[in-house]
Formats: sequence, C-alpha cells, structure tokens
Amino acid sequence: MRELKVKVKSAVSVYVCMKLIVMLRAKRELEYLKEDTTLRSVCSRICLWMGKYWSKMARLYYCSASLDYEVRGLLNYSLSCCVNALLQSFSATTELLDILNKWHPSDGTGERNVPLQLRNALEAMRDKSHPVPHKDFLNCLYHQAIRPSTQQDADEIFHIVLNLSQKQMSDAAVAQEIRSLYEIKVETQVVCSKCKFIHGVPSSLFSLPLAICERENTLESCIKSFFKLQKLPDSEKFYCDRCDEKQPCTHEVKLASLPPILCVHLKRFRNDGFTRKLSNKVTFLERFSTGIFAAGQSENADCLKADEYYSLYAVVVHIGTAMFGHCTAFIRSNQDEMWYYADDHRVRPSTWAEVQDTYGGFHRYGGTAYLLLYRKKSWNSSG
Repeated sequence: MRELKVKVKSAVSVYVCMKLIVMLRAKRELEYLKEDTTLRSVCSRICLWMGKYWSKMARLYYCSASLDYEVRGLLNYSLSCCVNALLQSFSATTELLDILNKWHPSDGTGERNVPLQLRNALEAMRDKSHPVPHKDFLNCLYHQAIRPSTQQDADEIFHIVLNLSQKQMSDAAVAQEIRSLYEIKVETQVVCSKCKFIHGVPSSLFSLPLAICERENTLESCIKSFFKLQKLPDSEKFYCDRCDEKQPCTHEVKLASLPPILCVHLKRFRNDGFTRKLSNKVTFLERFSTGIFAAGQSENADCLKADEYYSLYAVVVHIGTAMFGHCTAFIRSNQDEMWYYADDHRVRPSTWAEVQDTYGGFHRYGGTAYLLLYRKKSWNSSG
C-alpha cells in the first residue's frame, strides 16, 4: 500500500483505480494520504487521466441514438462532468434561454463573456447536428472562473455561472430577469433577549442550502430546520443598538419571497477535520405545495399562494466520495414529461423510480441527489 503503482490500460483498469481510491477512503487512511505526497500525486494523476480517457472514448462511442431524445448528451472535456450536469439543468430551464434571447450584445462582446457563451451553448444543445455544443462555454469558464482537470462542486459552479452572467451582462434589465428567475429573498432576524428589539438584515440566495442530519431526512424536515428559531450561545452575544451593549439573542431566517425556479442544495459535504460526504437518505417529492414554507414565512410577506406548487424537473447527482466523484443529471422533458438520465454524452430514458434511488442511504458511494431544481406552477393551470 505504501508503494502504489497504477498502470491503466483499459476501462477495467480505470474501474480498479476508482476502487483503490474508494478503499483508501473506506479504510480511513486519511492521515497517511495527507502525509504521502507520492500517493496523493498518483491519485491526482488518475483523476486527470480518467477525464482525458473518457473524453477520447466518448468521441469514439458517441451515442448517435441519444440525438433522438430531447435531452442532449455532452462530451466530457477535462473532467467537465459537473458543468455538463449543470448545463443539462440550464437547458431544461427553458425560461433562462428565453431571457437570454432578449439580450442583443454588441459586436465587441468577446469569447470570454459567460452569458453570451451560455446562450450559445443552450441554443447549440437544441441543434442535433452540432457535435460539441458546450466546448466554447467550457473554455470561457476555464479562462476566468474554474480550473480544468479538477473536481468541481455543482452548487459553487451554479453560483459562478449566475453571478458572472449578471456581472457580464450589458443589459441591466435582462440581468435583473436572470436574477429574479432564481432569487430567494430572505431576512435574517436577530432578536435581543432583553429588549426584544428585532435586528433584520435582508439578503438573497440563488439556492436554498439545506443541512442534512446523519439519519434519515425528508425535504420538509430539512426546510423546517433551515427556518427554525435558534438561541445563540453566550459566547456569541449580539450587540444590540437599543441596549447599547452585547446581549443574549435568538437567530432566525424568515422567507420574504420564492422564485419561479427553486434550486435546493442538499449539503452533503461536511468538514470536521477532513471533508467527508454524507450519503444519508433524504426523501423528496416530485411535487409539493408552497405551503411547506409556511412556518418560515415573514410576517410582512405574502409569497405563499394556495394554488401554487413546485414541480421537480432536474436533479444533479453526485456519485462517489468527497475526494473522488462524478456528476450526472436526471432531466424531465418539457415536451413529453418523461424523465431522462444524462451521464456526460450518454443519455437514456429513465423513470421517477430511478430518480428516487438518489435519495441516498443505500450505498456509501452510490449516486445521491445534490441539487434539486423545481419549477413553480399553479394547480389551476393546465401545466
């Protein structure tokens, strides 16, 4: 084990490499891995090689049958599986391309403009004759936001793309529309335990970050926990402007408004000395009423309507461990309402039952839901 020499010759060898890395993690050889730079270097080279290997294999085995589906497969370039999975979710968010098409960029808009390259990629994904619809978008991100051939976090890349799309958008009105599509408005309320004065700080989120417990969870229980009133310890006393001194206090997040597209981030990675993945079960519904947020709604807000609900249409899945992973996506088609599974260039029909397999809790290294994308709808509408 102290001298790890891996010679990769085929896809079987790649699988063996993955199992070796997983075994290291399973046996908690973490301190050894931190100290042994040779072993860490070998693991990094395996990850880099695999990205290049599968990109080459994809070109050879690019599945023309996937072109018959509405969901379009994407080749893996330099470990781009995370961006690929997110592009699938952006493509399924048809409202996003509709907004981007309202923008008329100047002729001088460069190749490193994220909203322009995102729009081009989403349009090219609809063109079945285009061999590599996302290559320019990837290069755009690689030049200014992320490093190629490295493991990426889907929620982090999601925020990077949306933030850069607003920052580099020359049309302020279109930039605001992109923001409004995903923006969750909240207010953090800190209440002084002595004078009861409420210190409110408004803020906004592009995804709802939900902590999960190391037991079975439900989406509803995670949401309730996010909006739960918490008493801060004495070591974290808050300075009260009215009392003019630090006082014990309570902390609470209140919901001000919900967006048309709700992105839920299941926080499956925890750092308590070292980063590890929580594969605990988190059940979620294909549809749920906005009333699930009733307990967290601000007194001054009126964002919950009885006839509104959220419908799941995309799930970004993480497979593997915190050290070594892969991202795929489940997408529900807008046309036929069928579920599809996209694993880079490979696309196949799927089912809601398969999506439910990503709840977690079954296998330590299996695929688990990481980002959930819901679209707001009305019970009274035909959609």
